[in-house]
Amino acid sequence: MTDSTNKKLAGKVAIITGGASGIGEATARLFADHGARMVIIADIQEQLGQQVAASIGSHICTYMNCDVTDDDQVKALIQSSIENYGQLDIMFSNAGIISKSDQTILDLDFPQFDQLMAVNLRGTVSCVKHAARAMVENRVRGSIVCTASVAASRGARRRTDYAMSKHAVLGLVRSASKQLGVHGIRVNCVSPNGLATPMTCQAHEKSVEEVEEIYETGRVLKGATLRAGNIADAVLFLASNDSELITGHDLAVDGGLQGW
Repeated sequence: MTDSTNKKLAGKVAIITGGASGIGEATARLFADHGARMVIIADIQEQLGQQVAASIGSHICTYMNCDVTDDDQVKALIQSSIENYGQLDIMFSNAGIISKSDQTILDLDFPQFDQLMAVNLRGTVSCVKHAARAMVENRVRGSIVCTASVAASRGARRRTDYAMSKHAVLGLVRSASKQLGVHGIRVNCVSPNGLATPMTCQAHEKSVEEVEEIYETGRVLKGATLRAGNIADAVLFLASNDSELITGHDLAVDGGLQGW
């Protein structure tokens, strides 16, 4: 548990999309531990999201069903949060998916491409847009954090659609940060290397240990395993006043990745 004198998010209200598992779940728990007044988990995994919120505590965490590909649902999510809790200080746009196939350019499947872009890119844009509007309207010097990827700056040998979506998220962060700075709103992204979340384990059809071993080989830094909690730590930094003069930044958490 965090020392009660060192709660970085005391009194803050935060929304986390894709908050029912993986990086989102780890971040929700960390935000609550750091004194957030309310953490709203937004996801389409209703049963799992309800379980996570209940395990954190109904007095500081709640679940809302939200499909980020539906702009009206994202708008309603943020409006509801403002109505219920009076403010929105932090938006962590984290919801994302991986295509079922390798999606190399020679065999790229457009229905899969369109579905992935709808979640990873359009959904992120919708979250940033509506969160920023709410912050501007309520004169909140907020923090918006997006989940990008090391693929956003490197490209990829496969999963072309995923790499493209994360390049676009990085472009969104850099542009939005320039446009929203006048309002005191910071916009940053965190870029993980691969880690063994439920989604990546399912995509690889391998166990947590097997996936961790796959990603470990490409890292310069040895002796530590990249896990969701490491990414949550980075998001907390970007969401809190520890980074009050950082905006438009892509924070890589990759263990010194050599190749991709």
